[in-house]
Amino acid sequence: MDLILWRHAEAEAGEPDDGRALTSKGHKQAEKMAAWLERHLPDNCRILVSPAQRAQQTAATLGRRYKTLAEVAPGASYTKLLAATGWPDGKETVLVVGHQPTLGQVASFVLTGEASEWSIKKAGVWWLTNRARDEGMSASLRAVVSPDYL
Repeated sequence: MDLILWRHAEAEAGEPDDGRALTSKGHKQAEKMAAWLERHLPDNCRILVSPAQRAQQTAATLGRRYKTLAEVAPGASYTKLLAATGWPDGKETVLVVGHQPTLGQVASFVLTGEASEWSIKKAGVWWLTNRARDEGMSASLRAVVSPDYL
């Protein structure tokens, strides 16, 4: 299974938190990352997105169908997010468009077995993979991409 974590792009400050929109810089970040993802994602990738406006706008730049889930909303628990993706037993590629600190906790838990406060840069992508090995399942980091380097 491949699990791709995509943090929403830069958003304006303010309240309510769920209504914060992307800035013009955020739109550019999201578009750059969406172009990179489009070149690498399989056609049958399942996409799960936070209901927050900034995550919805980030996901929309990809131009694919997605499902909005509360399990990806700001403040969601990393365990509920992982359960929603089917990690680690799923067979498909799942892209999650969400928030800090949850995405960082997911990355650290998948790679180390402990949920730590790792930081994922705005509009950044962490691509994780889980493969069956002789000694059992093995998770690894396939790619980390920042929009600043695209």
